[in-house]
Amino acid sequence: MQGCGFDGAGRRWVLALMALTVWAGVGRSVSAAAKHPNVVVFLVDDMGVMDTSVPFLTDAEGRPKKYPLNEFYRTPNMERLAALGIRFNNCYAMNVCSPTRISIMTGQNAARHHTTNWINPDRNNGGPFGPPDWNWRGLTRGSVTLPRLLQQAGYRTIHVGKGHFGPRDAEGGEPLNLGFDVNVGGCSIGSPGSYYGEENYGAGTRRASHAVPHLEKYHGTKTYLTEALTIEANARVSEAVRAGKPFYLYMAHYAVHAPFQPDPRFVGHYADSGKSKRAQAFASMIEGMDKSLGDILDHLEELGVAEDTLVFFLGDNGTDAPLGDPHAVACAAPLRGKKGAHYEGGMRVPLIVAWAKPNPDNPLQRRLPIRAGAIQSQVVSVMDLFPTILGLVGVRWPETHVVDGRPLDRLLTGQRDPSRDETFLMHYPHSPHRSDYFTVYRHGRWKVIYHYFPTRKQSGGSHYQLFDLVRDPFEQHDLADSEPVVLRRMMRELVAALQEHGAQYPVSKEDRRTPVRPVVPAGE
Repeated sequence: MQGCGFDGAGRRWVLALMALTVWAGVGRSVSAAAKHPNVVVFLVDDMGVMDTSVPFLTDAEGRPKKYPLNEFYRTPNMERLAALGIRFNNCYAMNVCSPTRISIMTGQNAARHHTTNWINPDRNNGGPFGPPDWNWRGLTRGSVTLPRLLQQAGYRTIHVGKGHFGPRDAEGGEPLNLGFDVNVGGCSIGSPGSYYGEENYGAGTRRASHAVPHLEKYHGTKTYLTEALTIEANARVSEAVRAGKPFYLYMAHYAVHAPFQPDPRFVGHYADSGKSKRAQAFASMIEGMDKSLGDILDHLEELGVAEDTLVFFLGDNGTDAPLGDPHAVACAAPLRGKKGAHYEGGMRVPLIVAWAKPNPDNPLQRRLPIRAGAIQSQVVSVMDLFPTILGLVGVRWPETHVVDGRPLDRLLTGQRDPSRDETFLMHYPHSPHRSDYFTVYRHGRWKVIYHYFPTRKQSGGSHYQLFDLVRDPFEQHDLADSEPVVLRRMMRELVAALQEHGAQYPVSKEDRRTPVRPVVPAGE
């Protein structure tokens, strides 16, 4: 430096300038690391784990294995998302919609929040022997919810599509009461009056009570409901980005719930499938939903926010595909059962988690690294989204609010999480549905089903069914009689789990007042 004419003072000035430059660089990196990630929860109604071309089931070596239904459906954008992130093949939801949706919102099991059945918009539908004080009213303004906590942290919270958080005259019937800044299409209904813009999405038809709101601009057009909601979602995301706000998009499609009205953009792809018209319609609705996923991923890329956006793709309960008997192997083949049933096809749902554009150098993605193209087989549930999202954002929930979900962080890296207990509780003390008055409990390889009022149709008149899901993943061999020790152990755990959650029970058919509680079979 002396050769350049710098004296001691000059050298000190240069060193100070270099230090300032380094400090500024550190400040920029800290600022970037503190940036809030965007979050998209892409929830599909009545989509089970087999309603996709993405293979979730695996062979004995843990490799993905395709079955005929995977060849029937066309979901290229689900394939795209799975390649970007990790898919879970043992993800569980409640067996009907409202319980799952409230579990996503609260992180609680339905046995705890007590909305244990789907919510009829106009009347209490707990069933003749259901718990008299079950939470038919759903969520309220005072409920601790994921969008409300994110809203308080500065997020633009966007609800698009199906709500179904409460009946028509209750606070939960309006998503704006639950922490959302924006609501397009959400209300108390669980299914649309129509998927067709030509029918005004049900308005003015015999199903006017189920008309989808807020979409008048599309009335009289040929815009399919799934497409209209996607356009609206992308517009609201654009508004948040322009405002410089991190966003939480809850994209909750009405598809693929009945009525099975074919999506005209895709139904021709299934004309030669050999399946019924209703099955072809269902498949076209699946493909339309998949296009929506692709359109949203493309839009995030166009806005330049894909790297900063975490996407959760999942279903709200098992499949409702119109393919056969709800208790047999058909609708979710090779899995048994469908929506509402106590078998795996009624509760197992797809879950894919990915950054919309992976970049390991992105500071946000370093907080929550996700292994691309991987399959995770540990037992997880829809309740796990709540603590995972809030943990990433750095938001805590009130200590008085019990959360049953567990963060997915370690599992997202493709590793096992030894701290997880590999259990899942599914409590349905209601009727009428495809299965009535039952509780399911899974622990590791074992799954027990308790029927409160067994019939000859259910398990040969027995209260109990027991399956080894490692040796018998498709639930063909009931071991309740041949494994009495395991059955008693599993029933003791089931009873303890219900008690810990403060579960409500069906009532006696004799007096309709006395709770009917599960019974551990006698034995040593």
